[in-house]
Amino acid sequence: MVGDFLEKSWVRFPVDPALQAWVDAVRPVAAERVADPEEQRQWLQCEGTWFVGVDTLPNGPDGSVSQSGPLAGAAYDFAQATYGTLPLHRGQVSVIYPGYPRPRAGEGAGAFRYRRDRDAAHVDGLLAVGAARRRMLKERHAYILGLPLTDCGAGASPLVVWEGSHHIMREAFEDALGHLPEAEWAEVDLTNIYQAARREVFDTCPRVIVPAAPGEAYVVHRHALHGVAPWADEADAPMEGRMIAYFRPELPEGSDDWLRAP
Repeated sequence: MVGDFLEKSWVRFPVDPALQAWVDAVRPVAAERVADPEEQRQWLQCEGTWFVGVDTLPNGPDGSVSQSGPLAGAAYDFAQATYGTLPLHRGQVSVIYPGYPRPRAGEGAGAFRYRRDRDAAHVDGLLAVGAARRRMLKERHAYILGLPLTDCGAGASPLVVWEGSHHIMREAFEDALGHLPEAEWAEVDLTNIYQAARREVFDTCPRVIVPAAPGEAYVVHRHALHGVAPWADEADAPMEGRMIAYFRPELPEGSDDWLRAP
């Protein structure tokens, strides 16, 4: 399975009883947090069609939420076996609603077209810095773990991954950062090489839709280009929307693992 993951950029796991128990315990807590007016004020974007939900889930470093117990299951075991046991940050609760995408506040016409036509494809951790929104490596995740919390049809804005894209993105990052001390990476403007690598990915890598149900899970490589598909007409979803909890554990400070690890 590791070889398949490192070739394709992602891997999906079937329903896991241990994870299902965690999901069942966490779902009502996540829904309560999403309904909180302060959380909505901060995170409800795209004209009410996307709740971004960064740090919304009130979990501990082991993934425990209220009475859920620690996060468990084959997907999490796989991630830890591949990248080591890392403490979990407060999880993102990303919720998509019918009508997505609509323009995000402050988003220009070109940026909205990219969201709509290219699934807002991105590599996590490369943040837009300053008024010019130059892309720099400000967050060094080990991996992306997606845990669906609501049962939706395949058309309800699923994850999209460009299969094998992490090979192209890693090579670009190696060219830009590999000759520099790790401590300097966060200040390097990666915008141009990032955009060029994305274009190559769009031209050469298959776009794969990854729907998943509660109890299933997926792990995505940290360098993979990925995004969210538009909401399809008549897509099936509950009133809570398409809700997914995401964990992106941070690699240790002072490490070059973001570039060097598998």
